[in-house]
Amino acid sequence: MTIVRITTLILFTLLFSINNITAQGAFWDPSKECVVDANGACIPNTLLSATPFLTIVPDARTGAMGDAGVAITPDASSLHFNTSKLAFVNQETELAVTYTPWLRNLGLSDVYMAYLGGYKKIDDISTFAGALRFFSLGDINFTDINGAPTGTGKPRELEITLGYARKLSENLSAGIAGKFINSNLASGQQVNGVPITPGNAFAADISFTYTSNEHFGFDGGNLSAALSLTNLGSKISYTSSSTREFLPANLSLGAAYRMEFDDFNTFTIAFDVKKLLVPTPIPFGAPGYDDDNNGTPDYREKSTFAGVFGSFSDAPGGLSEELQEFSTSLGFEYWYANQFAVRAGYYYEHPLKGDRQYLTLGVGIKYNVFGLDISYLAPTNTQRSPLDNTLRFTFRFNVGEANSAGNN
Repeated sequence: MTIVRITTLILFTLLFSINNITAQGAFWDPSKECVVDANGACIPNTLLSATPFLTIVPDARTGAMGDAGVAITPDASSLHFNTSKLAFVNQETELAVTYTPWLRNLGLSDVYMAYLGGYKKIDDISTFAGALRFFSLGDINFTDINGAPTGTGKPRELEITLGYARKLSENLSAGIAGKFINSNLASGQQVNGVPITPGNAFAADISFTYTSNEHFGFDGGNLSAALSLTNLGSKISYTSSSTREFLPANLSLGAAYRMEFDDFNTFTIAFDVKKLLVPTPIPFGAPGYDDDNNGTPDYREKSTFAGVFGSFSDAPGGLSEELQEFSTSLGFEYWYANQFAVRAGYYYEHPLKGDRQYLTLGVGIKYNVFGLDISYLAPTNTQRSPLDNTLRFTFRFNVGEANSAGNN
């Protein structure tokens, strides 16, 4: 399980050795618009947070659309993206379960993410929803710095979410969700003599969706727009240290245009813009890195809300670097007779802020009350993805029709 050991070590590096997150002597070079090392070469200045599993797209439908899921028609996995759009569902109840193999192209079979989501429409204006996410990092043999065995473990992470969506008018809705997060990476182990314990945190999501009933451009065209703030909550720690780590708070803005050409053909184009609302790392030794000289970078000591609101103006490179921290998703979905779907999409992240760039493809099938979605991811650069050459599956089960705007 070498790769799992590497993954866990990366997480430990984040949690315990982040004081030197960029190389000593690194600084922002305005002429190159990047952080450079001692040799003048640009180096990544990626946003960092604990529990990154919370940002993984949980379902195959959105995974096939380049991760553009904020404003598309709602389904049982919508709680991850945007609770508010569940107020516009046209099914009384839906359940969905997704299985996502992780690092499968490396031959691992025990690293995966499972996601169970569902909703219940209460009346014409309100919907309750819930979701359970479980991320397994497989079996791991722990060793000390000298390579001596220190035991075995099963690193795992868990998220439990409950949400409520309500229409504020015929076209506007709001949603709120609360979640409990448990991250157990190396319970019972020690780092530098400090015992490691499971990390626990609470967070909330707030979202708004606007859906127009008017037609734009094509006959039957419908435009939706949404804003979603997710994972706003307490910081998390894996030790008794007073310094805690940020959750991956996220801002998402999305729009989707859905065209019904006739009774059999429907086409949707969706576009999302996302930004992590966490502090930008300050290069080691740069102004603002550790002004109080306590050995801990000042950006790590910010409160949750200081980190969220400051995340729009704290990058060493100013506005040009702040703009690099936005990622984009473009997705397409075509339905024939509301029974067969073809999907495609593209995701882009700046090379100095993570460099995830990939093309996605997928299909969907509906039969009676059952549905199946499949997605596939193909990187378009040298940055490898844990989902390279991997199929993701979502199974759906619908119960009953509700009197609401039509959705796929």
